[in-house]
Amino acid sequence: MGKPTGFIEFERELPKKRAVEERLHDYKEIETMPVESHSKQQAARCMDCGIPFCHNGCPLGNIIPEFNDAVYDGNWGLAYEILISTNNFPEFTGRICPAPCEASCVLGINKPPVAIEFIEKSIVEKAFELNLVKPRLPKKRTGKKVAVVGSGPAGMAAANQLNQAGHTVSLLERADKIGGLLRYGIPDFKLEKKVIDRRLAVMQEEGIEFITNVNVGVDITADELLNDYDAVVLTMGSTVPRDLNIEGRNLKGVHFAMEFLSQQNKRVADIFPEVDHQGAKYKNGQLLATGKNVVVIGGGDTGSDCVGTSNRHGAKSVTQIELMPVPPKDRDTSTPWPNWPMMLRTSTSHEEGCERHWSINTKSFVGDENGNLTGLKIVELDWQKDPETGRMQMKEVAGSEQTLPCELALLAAGFLHPQQTGLLKDLEVEFDERGNIKVNGYQSTTNEKVFAAGDCRRGQSLVVWAISEGREAARAVDEYLMGESFLEAKAVSMLNPVFAHA
Repeated sequence: MGKPTGFIEFERELPKKRAVEERLHDYKEIETMPVESHSKQQAARCMDCGIPFCHNGCPLGNIIPEFNDAVYDGNWGLAYEILISTNNFPEFTGRICPAPCEASCVLGINKPPVAIEFIEKSIVEKAFELNLVKPRLPKKRTGKKVAVVGSGPAGMAAANQLNQAGHTVSLLERADKIGGLLRYGIPDFKLEKKVIDRRLAVMQEEGIEFITNVNVGVDITADELLNDYDAVVLTMGSTVPRDLNIEGRNLKGVHFAMEFLSQQNKRVADIFPEVDHQGAKYKNGQLLATGKNVVVIGGGDTGSDCVGTSNRHGAKSVTQIELMPVPPKDRDTSTPWPNWPMMLRTSTSHEEGCERHWSINTKSFVGDENGNLTGLKIVELDWQKDPETGRMQMKEVAGSEQTLPCELALLAAGFLHPQQTGLLKDLEVEFDERGNIKVNGYQSTTNEKVFAAGDCRRGQSLVVWAISEGREAARAVDEYLMGESFLEAKAVSMLNPVFAHA
């Protein structure tokens, strides 16, 4: 490495965040932009570990020590070439990835790991600053046409790779703009949409066709899709939310998290939020947390995004509840290095103000005579391991029931599977036991022209996994169309098989 003693000399130091009292009044990104000297110092912490487990910690197989070395040397062009060879969109992962690579960093065994996510962001931002990000046009076209249905990170990655292979690619999206949940799911304070638009401008120059406001399966039939294209890649995500079918569910004030978040993203973009991220009319009008007691049901990232958005609306109070018990504060012995650790994580949204409660079950929604939500009846849970099966089992704690004041309840308990009615039914795809599209690798089991990638294939997951899925599916499509593929293949090592599965 450029500085073999860097990991001894320098401590892990992440970029500064804007003050809470400042950022609560806008939707600009929370973290300040990277400073070159800071990026080089953090890259110097990458040690000469011998076996870089971070490669396998990353679902994309990013070549991390090499781009760290290039950053330390100030060779931004080389750093970007190394990074972009495995990751189509480091500007996304450098902002919103939980960084599983850092969890498997060798330095992280007994010291804070290398700040890999921050370094990724530093590389791509420097690359744009130095005009190193240029359209990469394929040397020749194959004459094959491919439709990619769904423009989230999996669809964008698949389209990008297939275009590089020389195929003519159309990226179809039912919303009004490209980006999927990057556009209308993740808040701007985590990912400003100009970051997406900047990349889309490059992709458009490379020859990718963007088709928005088209509901494939309605505006374009399944038969038309199969007749007009040589291959179809389904990347529509996992869009059916997990509901909470309990008493009071139909009260005014109980909503899915994604309806709430996508509305706010449209407001930030100066778009009146008439339709949701799936192109359907909002049934419940404008959703605002202003002056309300907000309860977010679900302890994951989507729930955290609801917390941050509610705080910016000026909510009276924000409470987040989670069914499962509170995770340990430090890495638990059940998830030793280099596994992804099960531990307590505090987001920037939590730092801005939020009460968090674990081992809580929602019993019912409580309302007034006009059908408006007024409260949430909850009960505490006791989790115990079953001595026979080893599984955790819950039981209610007697006498622990209480009612939380609540005028806005946001369901952020995840997604079940893709929308099965419409296009998928018309294409006659098969579904696995979880309701996702059934495939051999990435190829549909019912039609060799149809492929699937991302959350609609593997289930709800991370943006970094979606990009990886899109890349792998593109390679499978290229092999189907051409008999072979020269697209980069992900290097899977058995050094760390925990992360090598698909």
